[in-house]
Amino acid sequence: MALVWLCLCLGLGSLLSSGCGLEFLYHNTAQVEQYLQGISKDYPAFTHLHSIGRSVEGRELWVLILGQHAREHRVGIPEFKYVGNMHGNEVVGRVLLLQLIEHLTRGYLHDLFVTRLLNSTRIHILPSMNPDGFESANRDCLYSQGRFNKNGVDLNRNFPDAFSGDNVPVREKEVVAVMEWIKNETFVLSANLHGGAVVASYAYDNSNGGQELQGDSSITPDNDVFVHLASTYSLSHGNMHKGNSCPDSKDFTNGITNGYRWYPLRGGMQDYNYVWGQCLELTLELSCCKFPPESDLPGLWEANKPALLAYMGQVHLGLKGQVLDSNGIPVQNASVEVLGRLNLCPFRTNRNGEYYRLLLPGNYTIMVTCPGHETLTETVSVPYGPDQFSALTHNFWLRKCVSSTVPGTTTCVMSRPRPTENRSAALKPSSFTALIAFTVHRLLVSLLECPHSTLVSTLVYLYALLF
Repeated sequence: MALVWLCLCLGLGSLLSSGCGLEFLYHNTAQVEQYLQGISKDYPAFTHLHSIGRSVEGRELWVLILGQHAREHRVGIPEFKYVGNMHGNEVVGRVLLLQLIEHLTRGYLHDLFVTRLLNSTRIHILPSMNPDGFESANRDCLYSQGRFNKNGVDLNRNFPDAFSGDNVPVREKEVVAVMEWIKNETFVLSANLHGGAVVASYAYDNSNGGQELQGDSSITPDNDVFVHLASTYSLSHGNMHKGNSCPDSKDFTNGITNGYRWYPLRGGMQDYNYVWGQCLELTLELSCCKFPPESDLPGLWEANKPALLAYMGQVHLGLKGQVLDSNGIPVQNASVEVLGRLNLCPFRTNRNGEYYRLLLPGNYTIMVTCPGHETLTETVSVPYGPDQFSALTHNFWLRKCVSSTVPGTTTCVMSRPRPTENRSAALKPSSFTALIAFTVHRLLVSLLECPHSTLVSTLVYLYALLF
């Protein structure tokens, strides 16, 4: 019987069987497609397979969704995504994501962490964003053959850039597919898996010399959260936290880096996710060699597995909830802003009135605005959510204005880049000045929208802020 079982395992080659598991091999596009279809068929209760588009050469961009409600979004369930193989010759992420799918599907209802994660999260996995590049790649550590898509374009330079305006004349098919994917989902947290170094890189990747540029780094309003997220991955990794895993690479303190500080890039997916997608994304560099020997893959999986799992759990940081009107009807496109965090594009509620804000434990003042409604400000104490697999649920109830004559902007179609001139540190406003400017701006907007009903509440809010 044992001999028969062994023969069955060997006979399946690189594909999955009920007991053999997925081998540590570089599966081609057809094999990956067959594997994903098999997983979807074997685990229909908590997986859903779909294509978000096609590559230049017509290959499907397959995404497997895992979760208790895999087929549709549910209110209060955050959306998470992993993207691999954006550069076709950086292949470790592609292998690790297939192994992660294997681990999650086999662990559901058997492993407590996996079960709680899938019951509380909707996880999207795109193993290969650039299948055309993968099929043309050479098995070489450094050679760049296969990095670009079929049109010879670097997909990680092809997204809209908040600091450079319309930086490219044509969006590639793979990029358009991912942009539509981001638009159609409410992603909260993401990571993009690369190779060629071992480090967790966080936004921003670009700058035009405005206030985001602090020293040699380009800092987001949510820098504390980004540093925490990058540190979570690095410290959970087998050796990333050591900071100097590759002999020919620079040292990274604690295994993390600001993207711009490492090297500036324009048109990256990481910044696009954050600015326009309301989704915090890391770029994870997972191997010194871009296309390592297959014999290295088991060790790379063991080093990254705890980090991949721990990072997904961080989707439950901070606050979540709905913005509702006085009748309990969800308010779409309401702006949910954290005082002191001036995002280039405000975080807005989706069609269900939902918002998600990744925040570290602490007290935060939240300002909720929507044309035709009174501005609402509340201070909320945020605990650490990942331990409970849930961010703090806090709903906001907006009252309609008696009259409103000022139309509001409901979408952030294009961000407005910062002024291009460099500013000295002495000329940069202090955080207190910026806070006051932000507050005065919001009060003026509120008074214009609701000149009578908002006056008292906004004056009280200003008094509380100053004293």
